[in-house]
Amino acid sequence: MNILICLSAARHPVSDRPALSRLEAQAIGLATRLDGRVTGLHAGPDGEAVREALGVGLSLVDHLAIGGGVDPLEALSARLRAEAPDLILAGRRGQGGEDSGLVPYCLAEALDLPLIADAVAIETGPRPGTIRVDQALKKGDRRRITVKLPAIVTVHPLAPAPAPFVFAAARRGTIRTLPVLERHDRQDAHPGWNERPYRARPKLMRTAATPAGDPAGKLHVDPAPEEAARLILDYLEKNGIRTF
Repeated sequence: MNILICLSAARHPVSDRPALSRLEAQAIGLATRLDGRVTGLHAGPDGEAVREALGVGLSLVDHLAIGGGVDPLEALSARLRAEAPDLILAGRRGQGGEDSGLVPYCLAEALDLPLIADAVAIETGPRPGTIRVDQALKKGDRRRITVKLPAIVTVHPLAPAPAPFVFAAARRGTIRTLPVLERHDRQDAHPGWNERPYRARPKLMRTAATPAGDPAGKLHVDPAPEEAARLILDYLEKNGIRTF
């Protein structure tokens, strides 16, 4: 089984120094309990920002070098599409950045893969090409489901604690910088989309309407039908709206 862990450039909540997200460390712990090859994947300007992941169970992290202000979604989805892993693990949200928690869902949409959220345990499934996932629900409940691979799974904070950090393993591990695959133009990626230049919409009224709709600004309560019709026609004529 080819397992890939999505890693982010997290920050420590107190010191604000670069640190491995606990959820991603827990994801590594779940992955190393399965039979297969486990690799990390990080898209960002500095691969050293995720070296700590090598000290809690990984031996290799692939780094996609992109700019600091660049959305990593396109680089990640292109690499994952080319790599075609069986299982993709990620934390349910980042730590110290924008922390939106949307990246796994955007990847699932881009790759057309199922996403299973809030996993606390993962084991080999009863049939080849499947896994069994225990999901954390509200009020401490659990739900066990069998998932056909490939799939994306996010990890819940109640998953088992990560392995202790080993400094020597972090030094021995490898961070491999990979070329970023060519990005496709948005229209090529989504043939059904059309981009058109902005066109100002015509204004229906030349002046702002008064609160009462009466040119004089008076409030008319329950007027006679004939009087209401005259007020409406006067208003339309004053604002240049043709009537037939």
